[in-house]
Amino acid sequence: MIQDNLSNDLIGTEFPPIDISWNEQDTMLYALGVGAKPGRELDFLYEGRGPLVLPTYAVIPGMRSLGNLRLAVKLKIQRLLHGEQQVEVLRPLPAKATVTLNSRISEVWDKGDNGIIGVTAEAEDADGLLFKTHATLFYFGGGGFGGDPGPTGKDRDVPTNKDPDIVICHQTQEEQGALYRLSGDRVALHIDPGFAQKAGYDKPFMHGLCTYGFVGRAILNGLCDGNPNRFKSMSGRFSARAEFEDQIITKMWITSPGEAIVQAENQAGTILLSQAHASFEPSANS
Repeated sequence: MIQDNLSNDLIGTEFPPIDISWNEQDTMLYALGVGAKPGRELDFLYEGRGPLVLPTYAVIPGMRSLGNLRLAVKLKIQRLLHGEQQVEVLRPLPAKATVTLNSRISEVWDKGDNGIIGVTAEAEDADGLLFKTHATLFYFGGGGFGGDPGPTGKDRDVPTNKDPDIVICHQTQEEQGALYRLSGDRVALHIDPGFAQKAGYDKPFMHGLCTYGFVGRAILNGLCDGNPNRFKSMSGRFSARAEFEDQIITKMWITSPGEAIVQAENQAGTILLSQAHASFEPSANS
């Protein structure tokens, strides 16, 4: 039975497995959508060099797990915002694959007037577990059902006593949303001015997962020397929206070998991705 509202009863709901396939064109298009450029990142854009696959591509098949929510609860899309996203890559993603995605509702938090619902997913191919994703959605007006308010997430505040070890700045483009949505995230909020205004916004803005992909590229290049084999995981909370043509400035503080706290800002200093963390395989020289 499909529920009309968020409730504690949803926690643990398991969804039917989904078979998902992708190919080289899909992974190269995603790389373009999150700003990859020929040159250092040519391996992600050219089939003659592989292509390699950006680790954050996992969010594209992983996003299918969020679509399963319609099987359990009625949610109005105009009242939903992406809250947090995590991806863990067990093996480098292949440029061509078929996976089976298993997913479940892992949490429902009551924030008073509003609510949060989370979905955890695991993808397996013929060789076993390939990646895991976890995403939460912030649901305006969905709280008040008497549930647990959930964690505050303050354990990943950026260090206040030191400058970041690595800073990488990326420039987004006017057409970023139009390009990114071709990877499958076709929510009208990010391209249709009329839809955005009906949803209470002044204009379309960047997909949260597009911002996430830009930050993922910064982590890959800054902490992993561009090598997907060294990228393990990335998580973060969407704190503010990025506008098309914004700069996305990713700051990284290495806290121990293979671990870093991450924060992304725009050119005005507005924090876009907070409470963020990356894990990676340290280089032999670190």
